[in-house]
Amino acid sequence: MSEILLVEDEEHLARGLKFNLEEEGYPTTVAGDGETALELLLQKREQFDLLVLDVMLPGKDGFVVTSELRRANNYIPVLMLTARGRPEDVLKGFASGADDYLPKPFDLSILLARIRGLLRRRDWGRTLLTNPPAEARVAEPKDANALREFDVYAFVGKEIDFGALELRAHGMMFRLTLMEAELLRYLIRSSGKVVSRKAILEEVWGLREDTDTRAIDNFIVRLRKYIEKDPSHPQHLLTVRGVGYRFLPEPATGK
Repeated sequence: MSEILLVEDEEHLARGLKFNLEEEGYPTTVAGDGETALELLLQKREQFDLLVLDVMLPGKDGFVVTSELRRANNYIPVLMLTARGRPEDVLKGFASGADDYLPKPFDLSILLARIRGLLRRRDWGRTLLTNPPAEARVAEPKDANALREFDVYAFVGKEIDFGALELRAHGMMFRLTLMEAELLRYLIRSSGKVVSRKAILEEVWGLREDTDTRAIDNFIVRLRKYIEKDPSHPQHLLTVRGVGYRFLPEPATGK
């Protein structure tokens, strides 16, 4: 039975959501502000399976709460509720480490569908960790057909495990957020090709409005810190000026 932590400062909305979530079989704890949520998750280390987090909170807002959780290596799935669903707010949420977003007002059935989706993905990752398949689908740079769907991608001594949301490089392991993993998967599928920022917005995040595409740069900077030997001189995640990015699994320089 999956337990949910709901962070919402509007009491009437919190009561209604708690009632509906528990009617669906999800025991739900309500926190009225970000500080209380962080105390429960980081200090008391209470265990929840999902965090439903309003952005507009007194004190620390949802962006700050998510950022602090990720800095503390807490990777609870986060479904962020945004007041208007503006593209810049959505991207800011993803940049802070959120896994999904839902603009207010929303239909209860949509909220429940998003919750089920995040919990399924979490359960799938846990299953792969505890019961790895006999033959995991591992794609390598020259295996073009395998790039359509893969659990693990390996290139020049680095490995990305999409089930566990982990990237291993330079003798270290980095935890990925869902959005970081989805961006990497998209770039890898287009390996060697130039991918525009607009395409990333539409295909990875489903944003089709006019948006400041420079927000994507923050994701690339973070991914370079994980992958590149020298992030200031990238060999794998290349910027194509004025267009977007290109992923090279095996740079011609051999670095």
